[in-house]
Amino acid sequence: MSDAMPDPYLAAGARTSPEMRREAVRRRVAESGFVRVDVLAGEFGVSIMTVHRDLDELEERGFLRKVRGGATSAPTATFHGDLPHRMQAEQAEKQALAAAALADEVYAGQVVALDDSTTALALARLLPEKAPLTVVTHFLPVVRALAGRAGVEVIGLGGRYDPAYDSFLGQATAEAAADLRTDLLVMSTTAVTDGVCYIQSQDTVITRRALIASAARTVALVDHTKFAKRALHRLVELSTLDRVLVDSATPSAVVSGLRARGARIDIVALP
Repeated sequence: MSDAMPDPYLAAGARTSPEMRREAVRRRVAESGFVRVDVLAGEFGVSIMTVHRDLDELEERGFLRKVRGGATSAPTATFHGDLPHRMQAEQAEKQALAAAALADEVYAGQVVALDDSTTALALARLLPEKAPLTVVTHFLPVVRALAGRAGVEVIGLGGRYDPAYDSFLGQATAEAAADLRTDLLVMSTTAVTDGVCYIQSQDTVITRRALIASAARTVALVDHTKFAKRALHRLVELSTLDRVLVDSATPSAVVSGLRARGARIDIVALP
C-alpha cells in the first residue's frame, strides 16, 4: 500500500463535496495502482458504502476497475486502463503502425480524421511531416500535439467532454462529425473478437461510427494486444474497413482468420 501524502483536494473540501472526493479518489488510485476500500474510507472520512458508490461511478466513467477489496488503475483483459496507462502501453507497436500509416496513407492536402485512440495520437505527432494537412479530431491530446504546427489546420469536434478519455464524445460530437467529409480516418479499437471491433464506452461507439461514415477511406491500426482483450460494445467489423494494419507480433492464426473473414490485413514489422 502506498504511503501517499494527503491529496490536496482534501484541503479544498473533498470531505464534503462528492465530486471533489471522487476526483481525489481517482487520483489516489491512479497514483498507487491499487487502493483498498477501507483505506479510502479512512482517508476521506466516509463510509465503506460511500466509497463503493464512488468507485462504481468512477468505473462507469472509465477511470478505474473495481476489484475484490478495492480498485485498480492497471489494465486487464476487460479494462483497458486509464488514459495515462494507455499512453504508455505498447509504444513501439503504436509508433511502427503510425509510421506505416503515414508512409502509405497520408498525402499533402488531405483532410485526415483521427479518433481518440492513443494509437492515432502516435500518428498525429508525425503528421506535420506531410503538411499541409487539415486534421479533424475530438481528442484533446491530438489538438495539443498539433496546435501551432506549421501547415496543419486543426478542426476540433465539440460535444460533451469526457475526462476519462480526454475527448468529446456522444451524440453532439457525432452530429458535428456527420457535417464534415474527410479523406481519411485513422482509428483503433479497444478489442477485436471474431473479426469485430469492440469498445468499452457506448458514447465512443456513437462518435466513432459517425467518423467512419463521414470518411472516404478508413484505416484501422490494431496492435497485437487488442486480440487478447474484451470490451462491451460492438463497433464495426474489420472486413468493412478499407485497410487494417497489425504489428508482426500478431499471431499468424489471427491474421489468417481475419483474412478468411474478408479483412484487408497488412503486417507491419516491429523494430
